[in-house]
Amino acid sequence: MGLLDGFLQSFSSVSLLGALVVLLLIYFITFSSFSSQGDGKDPPGPRPLPILGNLLQLDLKRPYNTLLQLSKKYGSVFTVYFGHKKVVVLAGYKTVKAALVNHAEEFGDRDPMRFMDEVSKGHGVLWSNGDSWKEMRRFALTNLRDFGMGKKACEDKIIEECEQLLEVFKKFKGKAFDTTKPVNYAVSNIICSIVYGSRFEYDDPEFTCLVDRTNKNIQLAGSPSVQIYNLFPWIGKWFQNRREIAKMGAANRQQNSRLFSRLKETLNPQMCRGFVDSFLVRKQTLEESGTNSYYSNENLMITVLNLFAAGTDTTATTLRWGLLLMSKYPKIQDQVQEEVSRVIGSRQVQVEDRKNLPFTDAVIHETQRLANIVPMALPHKTSQDVTFQGYFIKKGTTVYPLLTSVLYDETEWESPRSFNPAHFLDKDGKFVKRDAFMPFSAGRRICLGESLARMELFIFFTTLLQHFRFSPPPGVSEDDLDLTPSVGLTLNPTPHKLCAVSCM
Repeated sequence: MGLLDGFLQSFSSVSLLGALVVLLLIYFITFSSFSSQGDGKDPPGPRPLPILGNLLQLDLKRPYNTLLQLSKKYGSVFTVYFGHKKVVVLAGYKTVKAALVNHAEEFGDRDPMRFMDEVSKGHGVLWSNGDSWKEMRRFALTNLRDFGMGKKACEDKIIEECEQLLEVFKKFKGKAFDTTKPVNYAVSNIICSIVYGSRFEYDDPEFTCLVDRTNKNIQLAGSPSVQIYNLFPWIGKWFQNRREIAKMGAANRQQNSRLFSRLKETLNPQMCRGFVDSFLVRKQTLEESGTNSYYSNENLMITVLNLFAAGTDTTATTLRWGLLLMSKYPKIQDQVQEEVSRVIGSRQVQVEDRKNLPFTDAVIHETQRLANIVPMALPHKTSQDVTFQGYFIKKGTTVYPLLTSVLYDETEWESPRSFNPAHFLDKDGKFVKRDAFMPFSAGRRICLGESLARMELFIFFTTLLQHFRFSPPPGVSEDDLDLTPSVGLTLNPTPHKLCAVSCM
């Protein structure tokens, strides 16, 4: 989709669109054209237009596809202009790894999108930089581990949640249903138990509203109108999606404030129940000592919102892709279920089973690779001037590590556009790691919940395949199942229904 289509979706009146066109024409006449080449040392790229930059060339619904095509023309390091904003795109496994790992410091800052910066204002762990980011990330990582991430305690929580999810699936008695909400609620409860210290029932409106609003916001954040708002905020007040994001974000803040108040009333510093308790205790201790610190109410709020969103959306989305792929490729589902039945039988799946289930593990990894749910990563920013692969990139330049170009790198994957678990198996059927498997990104900004996500994906996916046979609804063939992702900041499957028939 081009820029014009994005505008047409964003405005309610033709007259407003006409006024904008006139305004842009004035800019065209007033300002001289600028070049993406600069002093000749800049990365190459398509010639931009004044004000609009290269937006007319971008598919605003799926910009990662356009950038992937541009990388084939301009190379693995190239420049595009999102409006007036200069962006350097990194493409291909070797280039992305070299930047994020070998030059981790230079490419390690975050470039917050405008609408996210308005919400976070430099707080939290996703969109912040500097000392505040370092302290919050260190504290979050330590506490996620303290409250079970990667440990047996967390495994037990996931197993408990699996039992709840199985019961929900059984209630449909093999009839077609949308897996979105039950899977989202089950996965969200894991991060809730770590952050708040307890899980929620799936019919608890306080919980379900929090999850539903969070997932809706993540999808709206990738819409063309919100992308345009990020670049041209002076016209943002006319964008319905922008207003909806703000409204739902405010509701989530209010709900978390109520949760924090209840936790504070029952706080026992000697027995912290979760991340929020630990943060409140740390904050109180520092205040009593008169220390000025980053442990503020706002940092608590934004960090919890960050952890909740990241801990809910990405893993749940990947699981739903996995179930959809099993329904579309029943022969692969047969192999998974044969392996699970042979190795585990009817007993409870455990993390230690992973080493004895190479094909199942390969299927999970291939699902993450093909699903490509964060195709452009979150935008980075150079923390200093850097010369990279012969090109000069100025401090403060927005950088997109194009993860889709890594996960679909034709020089790294035998069949990058196909669902092929053999990508992660050797000739003897043993699981093999692949360097270009980078769904969690890399370097300083690598997903801090990677170990939790890996544990969740394995236990949830394997347990569900142990208990159910997944298939398309009656009258729908495997070929009819659409693998085109929905538009969003993360790539969700297109809305669909599946049948889950009990096989135990």
